[in-house]
Amino acid sequence: MTAATINTTSQNKFEKLKAEKDGLSVKAEIEKFATLGWEAMDETDRDHRLKWLGVFFRPVTPGKFMMRLRMPNGILNSSQMRVLAEVVQRYGDDGCVDITTRQNFQLRGVRIEDLPEIFNRFQEVELTTVQSGMDNVRNITGDPLAGLDASELYDTRELVDQIQAMITNNGVGNAEFSNLPRKFNIAITGGRDNSVHAEINDLAFIPAFKDGNFGFNILVGGFFSAKRCDAAIPLNAWVHPQDVVAVCRAILEVYRDNGLRANRQKSRLMWLIDEWGLERFREEVELRLGKSLLPGAAHDEINWEKRDHIGIHKQKQSDLYYAGLHIPVGRLYAEDMFEIARLAEVYGTSEIRLTVEQNIVIPNISDARLASFFTESLLGKFKINPEPLTRALVSCTGAQFCNFALIETKNRALAMIKALESELEMSQPVRIHWTGCPNSCGQPQVADIGLMGTKARKNGKPVEGVDIYMGGKVGKDAHLGTCVTKGVPCEDLQPVLHELLVTHFGAKPKVLVNT
Repeated sequence: MTAATINTTSQNKFEKLKAEKDGLSVKAEIEKFATLGWEAMDETDRDHRLKWLGVFFRPVTPGKFMMRLRMPNGILNSSQMRVLAEVVQRYGDDGCVDITTRQNFQLRGVRIEDLPEIFNRFQEVELTTVQSGMDNVRNITGDPLAGLDASELYDTRELVDQIQAMITNNGVGNAEFSNLPRKFNIAITGGRDNSVHAEINDLAFIPAFKDGNFGFNILVGGFFSAKRCDAAIPLNAWVHPQDVVAVCRAILEVYRDNGLRANRQKSRLMWLIDEWGLERFREEVELRLGKSLLPGAAHDEINWEKRDHIGIHKQKQSDLYYAGLHIPVGRLYAEDMFEIARLAEVYGTSEIRLTVEQNIVIPNISDARLASFFTESLLGKFKINPEPLTRALVSCTGAQFCNFALIETKNRALAMIKALESELEMSQPVRIHWTGCPNSCGQPQVADIGLMGTKARKNGKPVEGVDIYMGGKVGKDAHLGTCVTKGVPCEDLQPVLHELLVTHFGAKPKVLVNT
């Protein structure tokens, strides 16, 4: 079944535009768009269909688009990083890259006139942006230490690549899966610390043994939206690694053909599971799969607390280490990217990895090269031992580049953390996540302290504010936090966070010495 044959019971605006013209079809029109310019383009093509190619019109930066890559398992090489750096280098102050909470890159400042050349450059180094927006499967996340971690149970890299190839037709574009009811997130982890945040994905595979055999328990239905947030639930199914791709296909087909489409606010997978019940959903998946699923293993192997992968750590390969660099709120500029590419080549094997905490891992550094690596000036900016609050800070794009954001996030988050670190002594990291709006790209529900942008009132006037979430837990026994305070003006937030850190996380006020 393809996008054109989806049976819909109702035609909302987005279903109509998809029925009129599949988003992937604009791939053949890129040269035309580049010639026309963004102002002369058909608005539906510009504002919506370009997202199927990973190109996003941003009204807050008219004429300057965002591009979202597909980077399965968050892995790229130095040649790819250099090409990305060269692309954003031409765009001046707006040219930058953000690491996302799905181990991915988003490029800022891109002009429509440059798209043909950019896509050609990407093709040369095997980068793709296809099906990275709108009603498609988003970047597939996997363990950032896959193949490096001596304690891992399964190396997820090949499975993630196979899933990506199936969904996107090897990066060319696949009409079978270009018209889902809404976006769809997939994660697969073979480690013990839930490095992918499995609980917030529509579909997740987590390690589990059954009758002495290794495989995966399946979780379904996790998602964040402005209307509702839910943690994924067990499907009560266990699969061998060799069946993971087929199960992904079966679940996507069931969702594609039966997911709710009339109301966009009720179109994520969990709403279908609610309507059908888990047993019927599982039965439908088994019909597509052509065989029964085994019952889930009694327990999974997520039994470690979550690691952040920052610092220098031994790999399972003898005399090799990986370096986890902290990237403040995930933002990189061209000069940073060139330097990271150089470090990966000089000290490692040209490989670079991204984490869901918006940081970078450079693997395969030999013991003999570590001392020299420590002298690199870039480690002064992207530290391997950052302060506790800085270390665990995550932020979405915010109002600087995103028209959905109700507040500025990244710059404010950095300034506020710096101020709090000047006031407080911390004995441990505290995960503070900022998100600019209820779409929750910054994932405040998984944080120790989550801050969601909103409009507040102060002295009778509207001001930028946040709703505060607390209690999110990652790693083993992961669960979502809840909103504890609404409408705190951003200008009044610092003392509120100060008090929360002292009361709940053991922070101690610094003793200021007068000189």
